[in-house]
Amino acid sequence: MTETPSTATGKDRGAAPESGIRSILQWLALPLAPHPVEELPSLRSHLIALRDVGGSAEQRALALDGLYRRSSTVIDSLLPALSIDLVLPVPRKERRIVRSVLDLLQMLADETLALFERGPPPKNADPSRAPDLALWRSVDAVARQLMISDLIASPARAGAWQQLHQTYATAQRSRLHTVRPEGVPRSLQEVYHAAVLLGCAQPASLTPREVLFLASYFERFCHHIEAVPHGSLRAPGVFWIDPARDVPAVSSLRKPVQADSQGSGFSSSALCLLLKAQIDQLEGGALPQDLNLPDFAGTAAGRGVLQRLSTRWGDAGRRRFHRRRQNHRTLLAAGIDGLWHLSRKGEGVNVDLSTWMITNESPEGYAVMHVSGKPGALTVGDVVTVRTALDPNWQICLVRWAISENPEHLELGLQVLAPKAVPATLALPGGNGGTDLQRVLILPEIPKLRSRQALIVAAGVVPRESRKLLLLIEGQNLIVREVNRTCIDEETGSIEILSIEPDQNPH
Repeated sequence: MTETPSTATGKDRGAAPESGIRSILQWLALPLAPHPVEELPSLRSHLIALRDVGGSAEQRALALDGLYRRSSTVIDSLLPALSIDLVLPVPRKERRIVRSVLDLLQMLADETLALFERGPPPKNADPSRAPDLALWRSVDAVARQLMISDLIASPARAGAWQQLHQTYATAQRSRLHTVRPEGVPRSLQEVYHAAVLLGCAQPASLTPREVLFLASYFERFCHHIEAVPHGSLRAPGVFWIDPARDVPAVSSLRKPVQADSQGSGFSSSALCLLLKAQIDQLEGGALPQDLNLPDFAGTAAGRGVLQRLSTRWGDAGRRRFHRRRQNHRTLLAAGIDGLWHLSRKGEGVNVDLSTWMITNESPEGYAVMHVSGKPGALTVGDVVTVRTALDPNWQICLVRWAISENPEHLELGLQVLAPKAVPATLALPGGNGGTDLQRVLILPEIPKLRSRQALIVAAGVVPRESRKLLLLIEGQNLIVREVNRTCIDEETGSIEILSIEPDQNPH
């Protein structure tokens, strides 16, 4: 992505309009800049100027309509670059661009809501002044703001969730929430419900591509959620929305609803049943487009995120173990190759190690905060290994979530998969009759947790039809093992975890 210029480029792209409403309308008639990011300063400055310039209500509404449409075009063209799995924490240059986009969306949300609050337009007014469209655009701008914050693993702007809930409540009171304004693909209620569901999906546990995938998924299937009465809220998959609080919807099992609390609840049970049916159909060979699913659903990462969502929403929400606050340090290395070398040769090998502070821990894993060193190419769904001063072994972990408030800040949630791993090489048939060798990690059996050994492989390495696998283990002697893959325990955009057992009929 190109860095945001501090001022707009060209004579006609001045940072501040000087001739009132006509200047804004003339600028809107110009073609888009060669690079979408070059539009951001002018869009923001024209929105600021719109608050003070003269002109009739009709002209101001027409200018706001043009600025909204142009902003949507610019933001849509910038999103593909953000969907690429960025290295965390997001570099300063990209973060500046995202902050400019978020500021622009906030101004659009405020200005379109203000247009609604000015009262109903006169008869035969321009359609851009329609109250249902003004409210729709305000909700849509806040929803997109929340989604883009998720893309860079950043917490939402203070007040964003409260603004979303309260603008939707305004639409409900005006009986405009189920209306679909002319020229938009969904009703305001569908936009709101899709944003709420994305917040319930724990977006900190998603990669940027997974965030965009689920955002698209919820746009298509959010109508499957069901309202529930206040008295029947404690159940798996039931969430509660409190419009007075600046938080997303909360699981009723995690935080019981108070009897006198205001708000509304909904159940995702029907959506979970749909998810399970779609996963079964994908596993059976159905194509995503046949199921009205985004293309990403046909990938291992897409199936994996649908499976995690189905499990998370269909299960009880309480943690099995209490967390204990800590402040001791740990070393961390990322990626299968780094873990493979450390497990085989120890700390002296050429592997990037970084230092992290453990902020809390439980028997299941850790929350850690980056302190020093190069963390490597980290993203949610990666496998990492950690070693504390209290344990000489390198523990194998999966990155479950990530939060990054600024370029110098990164926190991770790590799930412990095993206390150690055995490095091995997987031999797969290659092109032209050759053999493709892949570094893998063998995880041991763990009583009451994992009854079989498991194999960590890079995503997409093992064909789904492959059942028999050949492993080479180097120690004092070279050991050749034939194993059967029994099932896929986990799929992410980075790795797959396969359950394996010895082949009872080796050749």
